[in-house]
Amino acid sequence: MDVLSTFPEADTDDVAAQLADEAVARCAQLLCDAGLRPTRHRLALARILLLGDRRHVTAEGLYDEATAANLRLSLATVYNTLNQFTEAGLLRRIAADGIKSFFDTDTSVHPHFYLEGEDLLVDVAGELAFSKVPDPLPGHEIARLDVIVHLRRARAM
Repeated sequence: MDVLSTFPEADTDDVAAQLADEAVARCAQLLCDAGLRPTRHRLALARILLLGDRRHVTAEGLYDEATAANLRLSLATVYNTLNQFTEAGLLRRIAADGIKSFFDTDTSVHPHFYLEGEDLLVDVAGELAFSKVPDPLPGHEIARLDVIVHLRRARAM
């Protein structure tokens, strides 16, 4: 259902502005809760990343999305912001192929498929269980566990 249709008596521009203000306020709260100052660029990128469905983005993909939304920022700003969001715990970085990093809006521990040749990272549906993980080296602890299953298109026989 269209959110604006729930306010038939209201001016749609006013409702859209109010919804935009609420989105900015939610993003500002997320950033403040994570210990980040809600700058204009952080707010704009947080709105794109954190208010929608869970997804995986690259810096270049987010930059393209931001410029398509008429945001004026550099690719370096996008990289810096993604790194800041990751350090603050808002995103999770996944280096699928050793060259390109994806940023996951779902920060929980979960496995991924990386589709080689398609440059696509997707969540593995269902649960993945390990009967044993290796013991950490002396004086260390496991910080996280990343599982990436690399896939390629099957060759026709």
